[in-house]
Amino acid sequence: MNYCTLFNSQYLSRGLALYYSLVACAKDFHLTIFAFDDAAFDILTRLELSRATIISLKEFESQELLAVKPSRTIAEYCWTCTSSVILYCLEKLKFKEVCYLDADLYFWQDPIVLIQEAKAHSILITEHRYTKQYDNVDLSGKYCVQFMYFKNDQYGLEALYWWKAACLKWCYNRVEEGKFGDQKYLDDWLERFEKVKVLAHLGGGVAPWNVQQYDIEPENKIVKCVERQSGHPFDLVFYHFHGVKFINEYIDLGGYKLSNQVKNVIYKPYIKALLNIEIQLKEHSRLQEIIKTINLHCKLLKSFSIMDHLRRIKNSFAGNNNYYSLDYFRG
Repeated sequence: MNYCTLFNSQYLSRGLALYYSLVACAKDFHLTIFAFDDAAFDILTRLELSRATIISLKEFESQELLAVKPSRTIAEYCWTCTSSVILYCLEKLKFKEVCYLDADLYFWQDPIVLIQEAKAHSILITEHRYTKQYDNVDLSGKYCVQFMYFKNDQYGLEALYWWKAACLKWCYNRVEEGKFGDQKYLDDWLERFEKVKVLAHLGGGVAPWNVQQYDIEPENKIVKCVERQSGHPFDLVFYHFHGVKFINEYIDLGGYKLSNQVKNVIYKPYIKALLNIEIQLKEHSRLQEIIKTINLHCKLLKSFSIMDHLRRIKNSFAGNNNYYSLDYFRG
């Protein structure tokens, strides 16, 4: 199965954690990584990842993307490019099908179990499934770009061409006339396009905005989950680690309420994986010089701003103690 993702050097440890999680649990896969700066391309190329192909910005960027790039922030430009990345895989690389993955996903099981749901459909999308207290459908949309599958057929291509054109015209980190980034565009896809399927498996798309709905228990290398309201059991396939921030020798897991069980079973293995990747990159004989020139996400150089302090105080009052010393995750 072909997967694709995009990230720059600041997301390098997360992108590599995504890749290694697929290596650990996916039987048959290849990941096409679009490196969104020269440092990421250089490092990824030197790593010689056996089950990945690295595409540089120079190779990927079209004139129409370059034309809008100056008007977008780094994040907004990445969002603008998502549909173009998927189209590149289908049109330039001639994939029969491809699944886009956000770089901050981490897999516990082979995602093929999710893709099998597509069957006769050409497009597979995932819902946010917000916990009621975090419901953000009106602002961020019903569906999350995190995990999207497309077949290289008229139905998949029609949606991608439309989405690409829309994102080139408008893709910003703000709400405006019912739009937000690249994501709110998905809200009406079930009506707008044919052969679109919404993922039913609850194990695809567990995230900080919905994990409160589930009881979590580890069982060997599998994470067993139960939906509290229905009692429906399922296995975790991937988790979306949105909002994790490294600040000096501390880590902020974000502003959502997370149980200690979720932190220990889901977050702790992921943070340890990121820290181990950082160590491996620093010790790699062919990377030591270039690693010194960039701010790895796990390099812990960011200062703690006033806004970070205020957000931490606000979260503490709300009962969300998500700020920890890194020693908690190293143990």
